[in-house]
Amino acid sequence: MFGYYIIAGLIFIVSMYVSNKLKSKFKKYSKVHLQNGMSGKEIAERMLHDNGIYDVEVISTPGMLTDHYNPSKKTINLSEGVYTQRNAAAAAVAAHECGHAVQHAKAYSWLKMRSQLVPVVSVASRFSQWVIFGGLMLMATTAMGSTILLIGIIMFGMGTLFSFITLPVEYDASKRALVWLENENMLSPQEHDAAEDSLKWAARTYVVAAVGSLATLLYFLSIYMGRD
Repeated sequence: MFGYYIIAGLIFIVSMYVSNKLKSKFKKYSKVHLQNGMSGKEIAERMLHDNGIYDVEVISTPGMLTDHYNPSKKTINLSEGVYTQRNAAAAAVAAHECGHAVQHAKAYSWLKMRSQLVPVVSVASRFSQWVIFGGLMLMATTAMGSTILLIGIIMFGMGTLFSFITLPVEYDASKRALVWLENENMLSPQEHDAAEDSLKWAARTYVVAAVGSLATLLYFLSIYMGRD
């Protein structure tokens, strides 16, 4: 299991670096005030309406970088640092979340696939590592250990698959956001560059999560193949 702790440690270090970088970028671009004077809420509502979406509500949610789109309730949930603020970072995040609403309205295939996996992944990710560790312990005493380990690996693999399906969903939402911001002349060139950089670092958090999950999956799979 020493190899697992090395992988977990490396993933943690990289994740912390990207997360801290994202926070610093958000703080930096929060000082780039919009010339149009629009708040994150107003940006979101404008983008929704420009895309013919009138049944999605823009609301405020507590916390920092807790922004998300809720497809079941049809709400754009903007964090306190985005909802009322009038800066490039807020504009980027608000438009990105609206990008998910546009995906939903247009039945974007990757979003539909991710939504269909949510019930399965929510259960599998909760128990996969317990099943894997149980299988590893039982392998020393019973042949059933290998089977249990394989079941755990398959469950963990569902989470890995989900993390990779999430990548095109997030990148596409950012692309939709940036294209709309540019086409509608919502931002100045400096503000647009700031918004684009913010979304790039936000996307990298998902890349790190996906690569980290894949590395862990391959590690457990190597143990199974080596001991089977």
